[in-house]
Amino acid sequence: MPVVKSKTHERRLHPLPLRIMHWINAIAIFIMIGSGWKIYNDDVILGWLHFPDAVVIGKWAQYGLQWHFFGMWIFVINGLCYLSYGIATGRFRRKLLPVSLRAILATANDALHFRLAHDDLTHYNAVQKILYLGVMAIGILIVISGLALWKPVQFSELAALFGSFQTIRIVHFLCMAAIVGFLLVHISLALLVPRSLIAMINGGPAVDRGVARAAVAAPEAEPSH
Repeated sequence: MPVVKSKTHERRLHPLPLRIMHWINAIAIFIMIGSGWKIYNDDVILGWLHFPDAVVIGKWAQYGLQWHFFGMWIFVINGLCYLSYGIATGRFRRKLLPVSLRAILATANDALHFRLAHDDLTHYNAVQKILYLGVMAIGILIVISGLALWKPVQFSELAALFGSFQTIRIVHFLCMAAIVGFLLVHISLALLVPRSLIAMINGGPAVDRGVARAAVAAPEAEPSH
């Protein structure tokens, strides 16, 4: 008779390393946005837009810069860890790919007609996929433009990609605005579907449950006569 050894293993929807990086990233973004608004107020781009002191970080622009650099290093280091983790574990491939224009349009149509279901936390719909991929691309762009703003001479090659210093400022500002927009959608969905917020705290439901066969012994051969 064959002998089969099996091992059942479970993994949470959001593994512990992912949850830690998620909340570190949330803190870093909060610091960077609040301090960035303080820096913006010192040299506005849009004359009609000025952020109230109640929502900025830093009493003066110099303090805002110090907070911004502090948040930047957390954001960059944590972001590199997050990207490496997502690629190395295959999470990005499993969760965010493939995505098609047809699926995006169909999901958007369901959302507009209030037919979009949120009962399965283990599956990302097409709009969620494109939003997560998009915000990661914006995160990379905001770091590149931020480095070009910080050290335009030392990072002259990066600065040259944008054409002018003012263009760098505008790109950096628009990236910030896109991230704020993403956060508004992300937080709103978390409040509408509280289970998704709880899952990012406790790991969520178990997924990828499977039975792995460790060894299968071949049957003994019949004795020859």
